[in-house]
Amino acid sequence: MSIAENIKSYNQKLDGTDCKLVAVSKTKPNELLQEAYDAGQRIFGENKVQELVEKSETLPKDIQWHMIGHLQRNKVKYIAPFVSLIHSIDSPRLLKEVQKRAAQNERTIDVLLQVFIAEEETKFGFDKEELTSFLSSDEFKEMTNVRVIGVMGMATNTSDQNQVRKEFASLKSLFEELKSSFNALDNVALSEISMGMSGDYQIAVEEGSTMIRVGSAIFGARNYGTM
Repeated sequence: MSIAENIKSYNQKLDGTDCKLVAVSKTKPNELLQEAYDAGQRIFGENKVQELVEKSETLPKDIQWHMIGHLQRNKVKYIAPFVSLIHSIDSPRLLKEVQKRAAQNERTIDVLLQVFIAEEETKFGFDKEELTSFLSSDEFKEMTNVRVIGVMGMATNTSDQNQVRKEFASLKSLFEELKSSFNALDNVALSEISMGMSGDYQIAVEEGSTMIRVGSAIFGARNYGTM
C-alpha cells in the first residue's frame, strides 16, 4: 500500500479511541514525509536531533515535531526553539536542561517522562520511586518553562503478548497514580500515554495508549544507509 493508504488504515483503526498516530520518520527522506503530510498526517517523530532540525527547516511549518529518541543534554538547545513534544525525558538532569533552554527561548515545552517498564537493561527511563520523588521535589516545582503532559514507555521486545500487555498495563496504572497525586501542580497536566509501536500498538491501545509511534508500517523498512 502507499504511504497515504497506510496512514488512512491506521487512522481507521484508531477511530473511536483516544489514540493519535505519531509517524516515525527517522532516516526517511523529505519527499516521503511530504507524502504523509499530503495525506493529512501532522505529527512526526524523530530519533536524532540533527535529522529533526534539518527536516523542520524545510517541511511545512504546521507539522508537530516530536523528539522520541534518547536525547543528550548537549543537544537540547538545537530543538528547544520549535519542538512540540519530547517523549524521552529519562532523568532530572535532562529535564533541567530542557527547562533552561525553554526559558532562553521564552517557551513552555511539553514533555513526557520516560518510564522503565521493560525487562531489558538497554532501555532508558525512570522507575516509579524515582519519578514520584522527583515530581515531589522543590526543584521540579520551580521548572516553570516545562509542562509534563504524560508518560512514555517501551515494552520488552518479545513475542510474549501477555508480557507486553502486563508492561503496558503497569504504565497506565502509574499514569493514573501520578495524575491523582501531581496534576494540581502548575507544570503538570497529565493527559498522554505514549506506548505502542508497529508490532504491539493494538495491545497498547487496548491498555490505554493515547499515542502510538509507527514508522516502518507507514514508510516501509528503514534505510540506515542514507543518514
